[in-house]
Amino acid sequence: MYPSAAGSANPQTASSPARAAGDGTWPLPTGFASGATEVSLIPVLEDNYVFVLHGGGNGGTGLSDGPAGQAVVVDPAVAEPVIAWLDKHQLEPIAVLHTHHHHDHIGGTPELLQRWPQLQVIAAAADRQRIPCQTQGVGDGDRLNLLGREILVWAMPGHTRAHIAYYLPPLAGPLDQQSQGELFCGDTLFAGGCGRLLEGTPEQLWQSLQRLAALPAATRVWCSHEYTEANLRWAHHLHPHDQAIKERFQQVLSERAAQRPTIPTTIGEELLSNLFMRSRDAGEFAHYRHSKDHWRG
Repeated sequence: MYPSAAGSANPQTASSPARAAGDGTWPLPTGFASGATEVSLIPVLEDNYVFVLHGGGNGGTGLSDGPAGQAVVVDPAVAEPVIAWLDKHQLEPIAVLHTHHHHDHIGGTPELLQRWPQLQVIAAAADRQRIPCQTQGVGDGDRLNLLGREILVWAMPGHTRAHIAYYLPPLAGPLDQQSQGELFCGDTLFAGGCGRLLEGTPEQLWQSLQRLAALPAATRVWCSHEYTEANLRWAHHLHPHDQAIKERFQQVLSERAAQRPTIPTTIGEELLSNLFMRSRDAGEFAHYRHSKDHWRG
């Protein structure tokens, strides 16, 4: 045992009024709005998020009133709400980024390609057979440049054997200390949790999380599911006197009661209150993963 402590409520489908296209714009800090990259989230299915990167402008909203701007879509589970959101904001996607092959991360891509045949579809080269729509295969250490931002590709084995993440380092410039990196990690790291071991080992996924733990604490983490309440309920059950977990759990309960997303989180927050990120070694990680897999609270 490791005594030390080193599915979301009220889900709504994409067709629910509270999840109408246009929800969830998260601008970069003041000073990076004009010409900067912003991230918007689109809630779909029961608990998925699709993310859209797009250019800044229009008073800091990042959404253009004029000709269509450019956008990059991350892990489109379905197409219809994504197309509606892009059309509403007059944005034209130039690329789709996939973190792994599961259908709730790639299911919308064929329909997006029907609408925008010129789309680049970027995914793990090692998973070409399971992500057949990809036009560009990438692997660990590759670098992309989209919307004027550098994007680093990192291998994240564990949840699946070919899982990857996309990391946008902080913007350089006179306001650099105010900027944040952006991490799109699919099902590797969740707010308060991590992905199940479907094709990898505890050592692999723990090492993947350790790599993410080395990112700057302010890095915003855009994970693909709203699992935060369930994750923290489990963690609080295991460690009811852990103050960081207790405080975060109460905050998340309030956010979900108000039907607000708990995403993005940050690397710093996960290091404080995520038992998987706080695990000291692969053995402790495996202990917590087994506990979470069999918890029915």
